Parts: sequence; structure tokens; C-alpha cells
Amino acid sequence: MALSQLTLHNFRNYSELRLNAAPGFMVFSGANGAGKTNILEAVSMLAPGRGLRRASLRDIANQNGPGDFAVAARLNDVHLGSGTTADYPERRKTRINEAAVPTNELAEWLSILWLTPAMDRLFTEGASGRRNFLDRLVTALEPAHAGNCARYDAARRERNRLLADMRPTDHGWMDSLENQLARYGSLVAEARNRMVTALNERLQQSDRTIFATPELQLADGQLLAEDQLLQMLKQYQAADRAAGRTTRGPHRTDLAVFHAAKQQPAGKCSTGEQKALLFSIILAHADLIADRRENRPILLLDEVAAHLDPERRGALFDKLAERGGQVWLTGTEPSLFGDIPDEALHFEVSDGRVRLR
Repeated sequence: MALSQLTLHNFRNYSELRLNAAPGFMVFSGANGAGKTNILEAVSMLAPGRGLRRASLRDIANQNGPGDFAVAARLNDVHLGSGTTADYPERRKTRINEAAVPTNELAEWLSILWLTPAMDRLFTEGASGRRNFLDRLVTALEPAHAGNCARYDAARRERNRLLADMRPTDHGWMDSLENQLARYGSLVAEARNRMVTALNERLQQSDRTIFATPELQLADGQLLAEDQLLQMLKQYQAADRAAGRTTRGPHRTDLAVFHAAKQQPAGKCSTGEQKALLFSIILAHADLIADRRENRPILLLDEVAAHLDPERRGALFDKLAERGGQVWLTGTEPSLFGDIPDEALHFEVSDGRVRLR
């Protein structure tokens, strides 16, 4: 998987930008605030979800524009595009080869993984961030997962509305919603379990000389078949009504990560060890995608070089070059990327302008 062209319209600090891309390393250097991360965020919007910043659509649009934005890209002969209009700034529309499609269909064409500085807090903050991270990993491996998550969440929101309503329950509608929750919830839970099992196996085969090896577990979530999940929803319906929300199900799942050698939760490891565990997960998952989907995912690595000592930085670049694929990197100093192969494309970013170095 490699984009050959990226085009932005009214995206963050770019009123217009067109970049020609190539397989291998795409390196962007420049001062803080120049717009480097915005380019990576634009690429991440070619995947289902809210992108690497999880920003509202309205906030993505250029402040000096009419309120719309667009991201377009070429993937071989396929044209991908996603964005909003000024009339509907919070409604994302997506096209593939000029045909309107649900945004979740982007996962059928592209697998995109990313690491950002904000993810340094992944293991110490709330479960929702880890759950989003988990579901991105699953979707990159099984594209249908994004749609199943969306259907489960839509049914859960509607069930919560009924639970919180003081009027008598519409039992027919409640039964329909719980059937949907059971159907899609079981698919979501099964896909997460498959991914964690496969990723743990891949991590055991990974090179342990550069980064620490993590072990993943699913916490606060039960792997229930559809009929079992439906039975649980019925059993706890009265308790859920008292709480005004659905208190049990796959939406409560957490991703637990451990430092395998120390058998220590990632949240109790040092900042450097947590970063190393994240690197290991992303690299092993990229290998897993390459095996399963026969194409390496696009990697977006935002300001990662500055957090590594020169030896580990060089080893990381060597490993990425050996495996191939397209890797987009940002950093404040071009010198951070001195160990990257000569054929890499290096861009200088300054005040929303991008120049090939």
C-alpha cells in the first residue's frame, strides 16, 4: 500500500496542497507549528474514524476558509477522497473513484497505522483511548470491523435513549435493539479476540534486541456468543434502566498491555519503556497485516525519532527499510533522519508550505 499523490483543500493550515508521494520513506522536517503533523493527519483521514488527532470535523477545516475541507489521494489507479462541505461541516462524505460510499469502506483499500506523541499517555489514561486503539488495529486487519463497531454503537445509543426515557418501554423496539446489540457485539468481541491472539503470536517472533516485547490481554470484556450476549442484555435490563445506560457489553472492553519480560503492567513502566512497547505493537502489527492482507500498511510516525537514542533510531530505520512499505515521518531537525536510505523523499515544511529538499 503506497499513495502516489496526496491533495489537500482547506485542511488545517493548508488552503491548497498537492504532494507527489512514493513507496518508502516520506520525511517532513520543520519547526513546531509549521504543519508537519497536519499532513500525517490528512493521510489518517483516509481511514475510518476521526484521524490521528480524533478532532471534530469542524476543527479540521481551514480557519480562513468557508468551513469545508477535503483530502484526496491516489492509490495506484484508485482515487480516494473524504471531507466535508460548508453547508454540513460535521458530516463527513467519502468517495472512491468518484462514487459516494460509506466512510468505513476506506478500510477495504487502505490499512493505516500511526504513532503520535499523544499516544505516550495511552497506558495511563482512560480505557476509551485504549479501546479506540484496539479497534484501529482490528480494522486494519479486518476491514468489516469498523462497520460492526458503528452498528453496535448506534444500537447502544438508541437503547440508552429508551432506558433513560421515563415513559413506558416500547418492548418491540427494545427487543429489536437488543438483537442488534447481540449480533454486532458478538462480531466485535470475536474480531478483537482474534486480533489479540494473532498479535501476541507475532510479538513472540519479533526482534527483542531493539524494543521491549509486550503481551496483550482483553480486560473487562467477555467473549460471548450472540445468544449469550442477548441473554445478558435481558438479564440486566432492569439494572440498566436504573443506571440509564447499557452497563455491560463489548463497549466496556479494555486493552491491557504488559511488559512481557518484567510481567509488569505497561502503565507502571517508565515513559521510555511504554514508548518501546508501543513501537513493538505497531511494528508487529504491520508485519501481521502484511501477512494477512499481502500488502504492508501505511505507517505514520509523528515525532518518533526525537524520542530514541541514535542506536535505536538507526535500528528502527533499518528495520523499516528492510520490510518496505510507505512510512511517513515528521521531526523538527533533518539531522534526525540521517540514517534513512538515500532514496527517501525529504520535505521541508514552513508556515504551511512544503518544499522538496
